[in-house]
Amino acid sequence: MIDFYGLTSPNVQKIFIMLEECGLPYNFKPVDVWASKQHTPEFEMLNPNKKIPVIVDHDGPGGKSYTVFESGAILMYLAEKTGKFMPKDTASKYEVIQWLMIQVSGIGPAFGNFTHFNLFAPKPNDYSLSRYKTEMLRLYDLLNKRLGEVKYLGGKEYSIADMATFPWTRQHQAQGASLDNLPNFKRWFEDISARPAVKTMIAKQGEIKSSRETATDDHKDRFFNRGKYARA
Repeated sequence: MIDFYGLTSPNVQKIFIMLEECGLPYNFKPVDVWASKQHTPEFEMLNPNKKIPVIVDHDGPGGKSYTVFESGAILMYLAEKTGKFMPKDTASKYEVIQWLMIQVSGIGPAFGNFTHFNLFAPKPNDYSLSRYKTEMLRLYDLLNKRLGEVKYLGGKEYSIADMATFPWTRQHQAQGASLDNLPNFKRWFEDISARPAVKTMIAKQGEIKSSRETATDDHKDRFFNRGKYARA
């Protein structure tokens, strides 16, 4: 059994997909980040970085419990544990890892910052919003180009690179990315959307409750590192 700590963010969604794809039994433990639950001493013991997702594999290496945080690392751990969704030969394996890293280091930060400045930051913030929207749309073009060369981001086979990237693109319409201009991405997006594990993830996400709409100003300030929590 795996204990899985998270809520509804794209980084959490990718772990839901992997666990469902692998058929691994797991116990989901919601961590309401809008109520600052990631800052509790108990959660800090699981992840010193105080972020979700986190898994605790009670059948880890050597049959002992093992904790993994950071979504990219969790995907790689589960791929190695199960022998699924990561090629064995070195060249193919690193094709997957490279595109996983593009999501972790590029797509996640750019898309996340666009969402922040679009939905949560005080206005006007034209420069910040333009900067991150421009980078986000550039990355959509990159995905479209890649998917015109191969069926999946890591190559011929569906992999953890696809699972990592898909959740960040679910809001493509709201992000201003037109599928009419991204035919290769559209084909890939529709393919991933039809997978049973992805449909299960979406259904489970819809059942998760948080205090986002009722969060106190202090909790929101702490979540966004602003107000008395700002360091600059």
